Amino acid sequence: MTAPVAATPVAHRAYPMDRRLRRALLVDVAASGALGIALTIAAGALADPLGLPEILLRIVGVVCLGWAGVLRLAATRPRLPRFAAWGIVEGNALWVAASLVLLASGLVAPTALGLAFVLAQAALVAGFTVAQALALRGPRAAGAA
Repeated sequence: MTAPVAATPVAHRAYPMDRRLRRALLVDVAASGALGIALTIAAGALADPLGLPEILLRIVGVVCLGWAGVLRLAATRPRLPRFAAWGIVEGNALWVAASLVLLASGLVAPTALGLAFVLAQAALVAGFTVAQALALRGPRAAGAA
């Protein structure tokens, strides 16, 4: 019979919120919030030039606003639980993948401007993903393991 393993203290399962991580999250907050506001308000005006359905643009806008709220909340914490920190990175990676799958699926027929828009926002989110992952893997990550 083996002895029970002591639970790992919560502090060891969380990343301290340092300047690099907070900055990476807040830049994502600003971009997600701005895109969310723009798409929620102007979905009707953007649908034709982008060749994307108005309802899709409006839903994406609302999702971006919610995501910005989650990121803002995370950025205000003194410590970020590992599952939340890596969940943010994975959420951004999934967004990039979903954007590319949407284009490849044939479910939408974007104009050249719409294609550029989807690709540009996916590239921007990919940049956030990398910046956040690098911030988590920085020198202090060894103490979080």
